[in-house]
Amino acid sequence: MPNPKRRHSHQRTALRRTHYTTDLPEVEVNKQVGGSSHKLRHHASPEGYYKGRRLPGFRDKGA
Repeated sequence: MPNPKRRHSHQRTALRRTHYTTDLPEVEVNKQVGGSSHKLRHHASPEGYYKGRRLPGFRDKGA
């Protein structure tokens, strides 16, 4: 595996690391009646709904 021949400067390392950031997950209001109040975007709700439709392979928590 190749290794650097010389040491990188602190500035060069810092410039590369400026892009190392984290993002908060995007949360939106759940539009299903009687369900949880919020859900993650592009994920099914805990009740098994996605884009207003019930997912076919989803099972109830009690079953």
